[in-house]
Amino acid sequence: MRRFLLQSFLYSLIFLLFVSCKTYKLADAKSVSTSEKIVENLYFSSNEDYVYKCQMDIYKNHVSGILIIKKLNDAIHRVVLTSDFGNKLIDFEISGENFKLNYVLADLDKKIVINFLKNDFQQLLKQKYPVNETFENEKSKIYLSKLDKKQYYLFFNKENGLLNQIIYTKNNKEKIDFTFEAKKHIFADSLNLQHKDFKINIKLFQITETE
Repeated sequence: MRRFLLQSFLYSLIFLLFVSCKTYKLADAKSVSTSEKIVENLYFSSNEDYVYKCQMDIYKNHVSGILIIKKLNDAIHRVVLTSDFGNKLIDFEISGENFKLNYVLADLDKKIVINFLKNDFQQLLKQKYPVNETFENEKSKIYLSKLDKKQYYLFFNKENGLLNQIIYTKNNKEKIDFTFEAKKHIFADSLNLQHKDFKINIKLFQITETE
């Protein structure tokens, strides 16, 4: 059954890579002035382990396991995904520029899978964003950060100041929607990662909480 799910996962990825994604436009927001030059995603900035129940929906297939994220230093995180029974599926170290694969299950050792995980976690674990423009709507203050052909829209709740969404775009096309639920700046209680160019959805739910 596990082999079937992994094979279906690979075939679905290859097929859905050809699905086009929509041009992203920020709606119902007005431009505002700000003195802030940098904003940060601090949800994975603690040195404590971040442990989540992980659920992946790939096309019509569902895979679940335990995801552990550990900050090794200011630049590098280690990410380990295990099955619900504790069997290691993949183990890698990642920064904004580098990716080191420590272990991968043979069935997952495919270039398309590794690249998919590398890209997603580089975006998720990115901490500092230079501010190019600032907007606001009724509920959020929104910062636009531009890096080469990539753009990030970071939505901070006006009431509590917490980051609740990041929209990642490339060439003006929406790629990934990261939505967070949190009670503190350094720890997200849950995360919903939704791809826009193919049907991949990853959900994380806290198991342990940092102090």
